[in-house]
Parts: sequence; C-alpha cells; structure tokens
Amino acid sequence: MNALFSVGAHVSSRTPRRIATLSVHTSPLHQPGTGDAGGMNVYIVEVSKRLAEAGVEVEIFTRTTSSELPRHVEVAPGVRVTHVNAGPFEGLAKEDLPAQLCAFTQGVLRAEAARPPGHYDLLHSHYWLSGQVGWLAKERWGVPLVHTAHTLAKVKNLQLADGDRAEPMARVIGEEQVVAESTRLIANTPTEARELIDLYDAPLDRVSVVEPGVDLDRFRPLPRVAASAGKLAARRRLGLPERGHIIAFVGRIQPLKAPDVLLSALAELAANAPEVAEQTTVVIVGGPSGSGLDRPTALMDLAANLGIAARVRFLPPQSGDDLVAVYRAADLVAVPSYNESFGLVALEAQATGTPVVAAAVGGLVTAVRDGISGVLVDGHAPQEWGLVLERLLREPARLLDLARGAVEHARAFSWSRTAAGLLDVYREAMDDNRRRLTLRDDAELAGAW
Repeated sequence: MNALFSVGAHVSSRTPRRIATLSVHTSPLHQPGTGDAGGMNVYIVEVSKRLAEAGVEVEIFTRTTSSELPRHVEVAPGVRVTHVNAGPFEGLAKEDLPAQLCAFTQGVLRAEAARPPGHYDLLHSHYWLSGQVGWLAKERWGVPLVHTAHTLAKVKNLQLADGDRAEPMARVIGEEQVVAESTRLIANTPTEARELIDLYDAPLDRVSVVEPGVDLDRFRPLPRVAASAGKLAARRRLGLPERGHIIAFVGRIQPLKAPDVLLSALAELAANAPEVAEQTTVVIVGGPSGSGLDRPTALMDLAANLGIAARVRFLPPQSGDDLVAVYRAADLVAVPSYNESFGLVALEAQATGTPVVAAAVGGLVTAVRDGISGVLVDGHAPQEWGLVLERLLREPARLLDLARGAVEHARAFSWSRTAAGLLDVYREAMDDNRRRLTLRDDAELAGAW
C-alpha cells in the first residue's frame, strides 16, 4: 500500500462476518479473455476465496445470462454466486445494462429481505454499474459501501485508442455519484488513487490503495534445470513453434488493449531486422470484446495486410494450466494497452518467469518494474515497440536477467496480501458507518425533543 493513500492508523477490531459483493455486468464464473470478462473476474474470485479463508462469508450477486444457470453456485467454501434476473438472459450489451439496474437492485434487496435483519455487514461493488446498485442497498441496509472502479470513464476518454468509442456522459455522471456516496474507495495503484482524487474529487481520507495479487501457487516458474524442457513442453501442448522466439499477447481483443500495436511492431521488426523477425512468432490469446466486436476479424486482416500473417498465431482464451503454458511458452509477454487499472496479465506472466514489455500507462507502471522485471515503453508507436523487441530478442542474457527479476518482483504480490488490505479497509468503513449512524440517530433524537 502507498503511504499517501493507505489505510489509517486506527483499525477496528471488528471484522465483517458476511459481505455482499456486487458484479452486475460480468460474472466471476465467466472465462476471462472474451466478452466483458477479464482481470476483474479473476480479482473477485481470488479475493473472495481468501476472505472466506479468513472467516468472512462472501455472496457475489451477478446477472443471470442463461436460463440454465442455477440460482446459486458455490465457488468455494464460504463463497457463493447468486444469479439475479435482470433483463433478457442473452444478447444484452454492457451499454444496455443501465436500463436493468432497477431490476437488478430489486433482486438484491429481495435476497437480503429473505435473510434475518443485519445479515450483511458490508457491500463491496465492482465497476460503476454495481456501484449504483450498492449506493441504494447501502442506504436500505444501513451498512457501509466499499467500491472498486477497476476502470474510470474520464481516464479512458483521455487515452482513447484509434477506433475506440468514448465512454458516454451517463457513465461519467454515474461514476461521480458512486464516488460521492461510497464509504470507502479502493484504488488498485497510487496512479488510480490520484485519478479518483484529481478527476472525481474523491476525498483523500476515503481513498485507499490495495494492490491486486496473483496466484503464486499456480503461476510459478519452473526450476532452472527444467526451464528449457518446460518451455518446449508448453509449446508442444499449445501447438506452437518449438524453436525461435515467441511473444504473447493475452487479453480481450479490442482497441483499448492495443494488440494491433504488437502486430505493427512485428511488421517493423520484419522491415528492419528480418533475420530476427523470421525467428519470431506472435501469439494472440483472447477473443473479441467491446468495440472489437464491431470487426471481429480486424486483427487477422491487419496481420494479412502487414504481410506477417505467417508469423502470427491466434488462440482462444485459455484458463488453468493452459494459461500457465502460454506464459511458459513465451520469451516475452506484451501488454501494449492504452490504459490498465493494474494489468493482471503482466503480473501472472512475471510470476511464471516471463518478462513483460508494457506500455508505461496506468497501473502497469506498478505491475512491471522497468529494467528489472520487464521494460516499459513510452507511447504506442510501432517503431519504438519494434526497436525494444529487437533489442531484447537479440540479448538472451538480458532476457534471462529480466526473467529472474520478474519472478522476484511478482513475489511481492499475492491475493492473501490483497485480502488482508481489504479487511483493513472494511474495518475502517464499518467504523465510519457506525459513527455516521450514531450522529444521525442523535440528530433525529435532538429534533424530536
């Protein structure tokens, strides 16, 4: 945690027994890497598991997207996903969801009403749509609201990629309302905390930095003696070239994530260092999302137009051991996004022992330690990206040093550390809420007299 925005010195001894987590627009059960599923899905699941291990029950409310989904799904002991009917099950874009917030809120309030009074001690909302629901439930239940934005409209609109759509004013206003009404705001990095304060007028004393983590048991490096064999096995598992360099992109295919920058950089490499490019394969792992759905084959078309189609492979979103295999198969993982609130892919890759080349934006400046665990690139010019990639691929000794640095850097992050930080914030939020309710009751009593 950053000292400027960290949790206050006084921490209540009271820990929440049960919390209601709100994730309106995407389910933690969905596969990250396509649609609207990404790092936030991973965050919610992993944090919820660690909170449950610490004795806090978590109920995650999300929208029903199929008639075949059960009402409740137990993700892990103490963690339950509850599906809420709000709008049609399928074919509803994220941009259409504001019209369903009343229905979703009603479903959440009804679920709480079926419980004994005071069942939930706290609400934690993720993304602004969930924050709108949390704002109303907070007042009804008399509990604190902790909110994590994950992405911010004003920040995205300041850093739009070519071909991407600006976020609408309705979202901007909605985010401003959630910021104003939240008991506590969680920022993933000091950069995001400053954005909340500077762009949304968030009170300094209500913003806390709690950095996301990574599953260090799953994403781990192979022993040095087995590294070469492990890389070869990973490439065979995924059907990738066994020899030469592999640069991987993992994430949703949309302008914000900028996979086109990586393809253009490969074309620059082919023009300026053909002997390196001939030994290099770019692997794109993910599915179309957001405005990328408008042209789902745009990336394949770009590769063909740049004359590099033979050097590019496309894989669907991967999970579990297959995702680990992607990272182990790669010599470098590229994260050229125009904005990231943190950059979970960068952290997973480094934990696996693969250096990262990332844009020096948003949370990536925290997720990647420049020159130690990877390289941060200013801007998105393909020429600059091509030069950086060429230098790294020509220097195997440096890649090895960065791989060691990547593992060491990633060890500083864990989901248990994230959950512990959240618990501190939860306790403070509960203290603040208790004081607020006491002052309100005293004022009402004084008015009655």
